[in-house]
Amino acid sequence: MRLLILSLILFIGLHLIRVIAPGFRQQMIDKVGKPVWGAVHGILSVVTLLFLAYAFNEARGMYGYLYQPPIWTAHLALTLMLIAMICLVAGFLPAGHIRAKLKFPLLVAIKIWALAHLLANGEPEAVVLFGSFLAWAVLLRISMKQRLRKGEITLPVFVSAKYDLYSIVIGIVLWGLIIWKLHALVIGVSPIVMG
Repeated sequence: MRLLILSLILFIGLHLIRVIAPGFRQQMIDKVGKPVWGAVHGILSVVTLLFLAYAFNEARGMYGYLYQPPIWTAHLALTLMLIAMICLVAGFLPAGHIRAKLKFPLLVAIKIWALAHLLANGEPEAVVLFGSFLAWAVLLRISMKQRLRKGEITLPVFVSAKYDLYSIVIGIVLWGLIIWKLHALVIGVSPIVMG
């Protein structure tokens, strides 16, 4: 569990630099340039994410259960994940109604993903992982609202409803792929609950 906590501190800390040390990012960009900063941050993001996945896998099954979720929570989690995938895709496309209304659809996707997994998993390591991601997304949302008030960022402006259709279709396909193979392949556990 200590390895998992360390990996979470590294991954989430890396993604909270703007919140924890507001001037640090800009100082580094001024010193090394935006492309170098982006590359270093990207590489560190991948490395810390891989470390996080390894640490979570190492901790799995070692601590029993904090709570035993009823079987229906797994089905609810699958439904919530469909919504999360649509929000995720909407965050990468020009603004349709979904992106314009949600303002920060990627953060909404992370919150839904974390909540869905908290509902369906009662192991201490899962609670630590998904609870941390939920708290991280909440902190980022607060930070984004502050940056919005300061004029550092702007909200997405509606472009076309076709991007809602793309978000829904691609989100459903992505959700289907995750259920069909990707979750079991990457995580080692099928999200489909039998019985």
